Parts: sequence; C-alpha cells; structure tokens
Amino acid sequence: QVQLEESGGGLVQAGRSLRLSCAASGRFSSINTMAWYRQAPGKQRDLVATITSGGTTNYADSVKGRFTISRDNAKNTVYLQMNSLKPEDTAVYYCYVVVNISPRNYAYWGQGTQVTVSS
Repeated sequence: QVQLEESGGGLVQAGRSLRLSCAASGRFSSINTMAWYRQAPGKQRDLVATITSGGTTNYADSVKGRFTISRDNAKNTVYLQMNSLKPEDTAVYYCYVVVNISPRNYAYWGQGTQVTVSS
C-alpha cells in the first residue's frame, strides 16, 4: 500500500513563486515516473510536468521555462518549483506516482493541493 502526501500550495500574487512537494510512503520496490497534473475550475485535469526514474523531464508548453520538476529519490519525493506564477496557473495540483510493487506497476494520485494566483 502506498500513500502520497502533498504540500506547498497556497495563495500568491502573480509573479511570485511556490514549491510543491509530494512524498511517497509505503511498501514498494521502486518509484518509476513521477508527475504533476493540475485541474482548474470547470476544466479537465491536465499534465503539467513529468520526470522519469532516470531524471528526464517534460513540461507542458504553458509552464515551460517557469516550472521545474525534480525528485529526491532518497526521500521518495517529487517537487514542483513554480516561478513567475500567473493567474492562469490557478488550479488544484495533483501529484502522480508510478511505483513498482513486484511484479506489477501501480499508479497513485495525491489528494491535491490548491494553488491560487491573484492578479
């Protein structure tokens, strides 16, 4: 069983920064891909950024150059550094973690953390 604990959300003014974190705990052999998604009011849940076990990252065009995804494998934690925040970044942010529990892979969602950016 795996639990994800998200933190770091809040309300900030446009142009400021936030850092989200998501720590995985429980029984698993390893963590594969980790990612962040977001869902704005009335919108679908969209992919923001991914990071593979090898450290390869990908970003949505809307956040490229402003957001950075990283991971600390020793802490089983993924981070999302969000700089130059814009009102359109306002959403609930969800971490997504794929773990291996031998012999299968399983995907888990965090409960979400609210990010609100005021103009």
